[in-house]
Amino acid sequence: QVQLVESGGGLVQAGGSLRLSCAASRSIFRINVMGWYRQAPGKQRELVAMITSDGSTNYADSVKARFTISRNNAENTVDLQMNSLKPEDTAVYYCNANWYLGNYWGQGTQVTVSS
Repeated sequence: QVQLVESGGGLVQAGGSLRLSCAASRSIFRINVMGWYRQAPGKQRELVAMITSDGSTNYADSVKARFTISRNNAENTVDLQMNSLKPEDTAVYYCNANWYLGNYWGQGTQVTVSS
């Protein structure tokens, strides 16, 4: 089992930047996939970015070239650097860990981008 705690959300103007961080309660070295998802009001939760244990990354088309995901196995954290934010990026952002012991979610952090 692993607990995930997100931080770094907030209110930012369009064009600004935020850095989200996800802290895991145990080592993430063996966790196959760590990811960030988001859910806007009235919409389904969607994948934003993911990173595998070997460092491979994948991004939603809507955030490519603006967001960067990274993982620090020594500190058991996964970060999401978000640049050039747009109002449509407004959502609750969730950290996810997916491995053989199960699929785990954090409680989410709100990101609001004003126009």
